[in-house]
Amino acid sequence: FFLILNLLCTIHPKFGGKKKMASGPASAQIEVEAPDVIKLIIQFLKENSLLNSLRALQEESQVTLNTVDNVEKFVSDILQGRWDAVIEVVSTLRLPGPKLMDLFEQIIIELAEIRELDTAKALLRTTPAMLLMKKEKPDRYLRLEHILRRNYFDYNEAYPGTNKERNRQSIAQSLRDEVYVVPPSRLLSIVSQSLKWQQYIGKLPPGTKYDLFRGKAPIERQEADAVPKKNTRVIKFGKKSRAECAAFSPDGQYLVSGSSDGFVEVWNFETGKLNKSLKYQAEDDIMMHSEGVLSLAWSRDSEIIASGSAKGVIKIWRVLTGSCLRTFPSAHQGGITSLEFARDGTQLLSASFDNTIRIHGLKSGRKLKEFRGHKSYANCAAYSRDFAQVISCSSDGTVRIWDSKTTEPIKMFRPENEVSVMKVRKFPKSEENFFICTRSPKLRIMSKASGSTIKMFEAKSEVVDIALSPRNKIIYIIGSDQVLYCYNLEDGEVEAVLKLHAKEVLGIAHHPHKNILASYSTDGTMKIWRHVGKTKKLGPKIIKADTKTNGSSKKKK
Repeated sequence: FFLILNLLCTIHPKFGGKKKMASGPASAQIEVEAPDVIKLIIQFLKENSLLNSLRALQEESQVTLNTVDNVEKFVSDILQGRWDAVIEVVSTLRLPGPKLMDLFEQIIIELAEIRELDTAKALLRTTPAMLLMKKEKPDRYLRLEHILRRNYFDYNEAYPGTNKERNRQSIAQSLRDEVYVVPPSRLLSIVSQSLKWQQYIGKLPPGTKYDLFRGKAPIERQEADAVPKKNTRVIKFGKKSRAECAAFSPDGQYLVSGSSDGFVEVWNFETGKLNKSLKYQAEDDIMMHSEGVLSLAWSRDSEIIASGSAKGVIKIWRVLTGSCLRTFPSAHQGGITSLEFARDGTQLLSASFDNTIRIHGLKSGRKLKEFRGHKSYANCAAYSRDFAQVISCSSDGTVRIWDSKTTEPIKMFRPENEVSVMKVRKFPKSEENFFICTRSPKLRIMSKASGSTIKMFEAKSEVVDIALSPRNKIIYIIGSDQVLYCYNLEDGEVEAVLKLHAKEVLGIAHHPHKNILASYSTDGTMKIWRHVGKTKKLGPKIIKADTKTNGSSKKKK
C-alpha cells in the first residue's frame, strides 16, 4: 500500500500524501490521505473479486469503500425483494450496525413468509448483523426466533403497524444514503495518468519500458560479451566542435556527450540523433557551459549527471528535465579532468589540471575535502570499490592512494619513471587491484597493496582510454593510432583489433548491458559500434568497418 502511495506521490503532481509534495509553489501543495489510497486498493480488490483480501484489508485498516455499480439498481433490488443480489452487494460494504439489522430482519421475515425457514434460521444465527442484534437488541432477536418457530406466518405479527412495502422503502432510502458510485478502475486509471504525466514532462521517454514496482526503467539483462565490430551510427558535431567526453547512463537508456563548445547533449544511440523525447532538447534548450566540457559522471540511479568544464566549473543536471540543480563556479582553478559520484549520491569527487583532487557536497554546494600532493596535473581520480579510499594519478608520474575521510595519503606508486599516468580505473570485483594507463603503450593491472604490476596489456601506440565489456570479460584499449585493441581479460589473448577513426580518438565509452561502444574523435564525430552475428577470436589484423553517417548535432542555446 505504501508502494502505491509513494508511486502516486512521486510521479504525478496532484498527489502529495501526508508528506507535502511540492510540484509548484507552496500554495499549490496538495495532500493525499493514506486512507484514500487504501480505498483505491479496495476498489481494485472488489472489481477483481478478491473478497477475502478485501475483507482483511477493511478489517485491518478500518477503511471502507461503500461503492456500488449503480445506486438505482441497488435501490430497485431492495424494493423488489431481490435479496440474493442485495446480500451480494452488501457483503463488500461496511454499513452501520443498526441499518444492517433492519435489512437482515426484513430479509428473514420475508423468508419466513414464503416458508424458507432453514435459510431464514441460518441468516438469523450466523450473520454478524443478527449476532449484534442478539447482543444489543435481544427483544427483537427473540421476536424473530418466535416467528420462525411458528408453523404458520402471521402477517400482522410480522409487520405491526406497517407493511412489507413500507419497510422495503424505508430500508432502501436508508441504505441509499450510505452508498455511492465512482468511476471504475480508479487505481489503474490514476497510475496510467501518472505515467502519461511522466512522459509529458520528459521523465519517461515514449516507448520506454517501465518497471512499476521499482518506479523506473527495468534493469536490462547483460548480453554475453562480444566485440562490437560494426559501425552502425555516426554522430556529427558542428564544424568547430567535437565530443571531449561521453558516458552511457548506468541503466543503459542514455548516451550523453560533453563537447568542446560547452554543450551537454543526450543522444539516442539507436538512431544516432539527439534524443528529442526529452522536452527541453526538442525545444533546442540544451544543457551547456560557457566553455568546453572535459568530463562527465552519472549518478547511480541514472537521473543526475555532473559535467566539468575547461575553466574548473562543475554543474549538476537532472537529465530528464534539463534543469541545472547546482553549480560550483570555482570547483577548481583548472579544467576538470574526471568526476565520480559517491555511493549515496550526495558528494562528488573531482580531479583537475590545478593538481588537486576535491570532494564537493551537492546539498551544501561547497568544497568538503581536498587532496594535495601531486606535483602536476591530476589526470584522474576514482573511489575504491568500498568508497573508503580515493585513487588518483598525475602527470607527475605517480599514483596515490588517499583515505577518503581524512584525506591523508596512504601510499604512492610510480609505475614508470618520468612517464605521466593518465587514467586509473577500478578493477572488476576486486578491491585489491586497479587499472593504470601511462603515457605509453602499456595498460597495467596493479596491486593496491604492493604497487606491483600483476598483468600488462600492450598496444602499438600510447594508450588513450580504456573500457570494459558488460560482463568484464573483454578490456578495450584505444591507442593514439586510432586503433581499438580488444583483449580477453582472463587469458590476455587478442580478441580483435579495429580501426575506429581516421583522426585522433579522444576516448571511448561502453554500454553497461549491451555490446555497444561509443568512440569520439578530433574528426568531429562520435561513432556507435555494435556486435553483429557470432564472435570469432581474431589475431592482430586491422579490420576496417563499414561506416554509416546518421545525423549532426543541432546547436541552439
